[in-house]
Amino acid sequence: MGSCVVMGAMASSAMVLAQQGPDAPAESPPLPAPEPTPTEPATATEDVKAPAEPTAEPELTEEELKLLQESIAADQADVSTSPPQSPGPSAAAAASFLDVAVILDAAAAYFTGEPLQAGGHDPAQTGFTLQQLELSLGANVDPFLRFDANLVFTFEGVEVEEAYATTLDLPASLQARAGQLLTRFGRTNVLHPHAWHFVDQPLANGKFLGGDGSRGLGVEASWLAPLPWYVEVLGSATTAEAECCARSFTDGQGGIASPADLIATTALKQFFELSADLSLAFGLSGQFGRNPTGPGHRTELYGTDVYLRYRPLDSTTRSAVSLTAEAMVRRREVPGRALSDLGVNSELVFTFTPQWEAGARYGLVTGVEEDYLDPEQDKKHQRADLQLTYYPSHFSRLRLQGGWDGPDFRSAPIWKGMIAFEVVTGAHGAHGY
Repeated sequence: MGSCVVMGAMASSAMVLAQQGPDAPAESPPLPAPEPTPTEPATATEDVKAPAEPTAEPELTEEELKLLQESIAADQADVSTSPPQSPGPSAAAAASFLDVAVILDAAAAYFTGEPLQAGGHDPAQTGFTLQQLELSLGANVDPFLRFDANLVFTFEGVEVEEAYATTLDLPASLQARAGQLLTRFGRTNVLHPHAWHFVDQPLANGKFLGGDGSRGLGVEASWLAPLPWYVEVLGSATTAEAECCARSFTDGQGGIASPADLIATTALKQFFELSADLSLAFGLSGQFGRNPTGPGHRTELYGTDVYLRYRPLDSTTRSAVSLTAEAMVRRREVPGRALSDLGVNSELVFTFTPQWEAGARYGLVTGVEEDYLDPEQDKKHQRADLQLTYYPSHFSRLRLQGGWDGPDFRSAPIWKGMIAFEVVTGAHGAHGY
């Protein structure tokens, strides 16, 4: 009969809990289960004559009720279902790691004479110009490789400006890139138009490297030297594309018959922290390859670049001053002689506040007689520009630029004025220092 009492108590508890509902009161420490009330053993006579009268069911205390409610709530939580998880990353999850950015560069320009712009993204006529619409993509593929691509949209079509993979885990401070590359000759060549301080490309870069900069399909290897200051040594081998991208070397029509037909680029990059407010970057570069003037004719291009930046850490306006200077010397073998010329470019930029910037630029290229690339430009060409830039935010800017072109092979200089507008949306990584 004692077991019957225990069973009755449990059933009564369940009935009371069902009447109370699913909401459980606050937690309380569990109490030991109540012991059953002892009963007198039944005699044989009582068992024969009549069944025993039912014993009154004991009522649960408030603490016991709380304990049962908490136990049932826990059981319900254990058996509750949740959306199934896939064993690996889904396509949507993988896409969430892809950095995507879209950059629009547009300009309006006015020229007093026939423009001598050499850059592929330069405003080259009076009126409006879509400099480029760039789609930038980038993501870590796995622990070993990163992928980056820059696609440029213009009215003429779409071009693959860059598309390459970069290693992430090579030993001995080594790194490699492979794909469509902007070569790391000099300082300005690797910068996209939205990273320029001026609307148009520097004069020397357009004449010596090409309107779209020096680039091509190929591979690059670099090594970070274990020295107290930053020292990087690199070398690359790329195909010589059309005049847009390998102007000093080939017309892009000869194909690749041997490794000697590739453009070899070498560079030494150094960085020095002169003080907490002043830093210096210095580089040496070289490019070597064939040119289209005859079998075995080669071109050699040498360059040096300096970048000096002063930014006081205690400045409340975040002001800064930067100076960039590049020089290039070119030597080309042609039938019966060699052509030699040089170019320089210098920029001084003053940042007043994060919203305002002003700059001045000077460029010079020399000319040679009977130049198969620029037959008209047999004398020097100088250029000077001033710019004022307003940044509404980090993702947009409005720039006013005025300039003077002084080609000695023309009868009069060319004056120009430009207004450029740029917007950036999406995640776009910062460019190198």
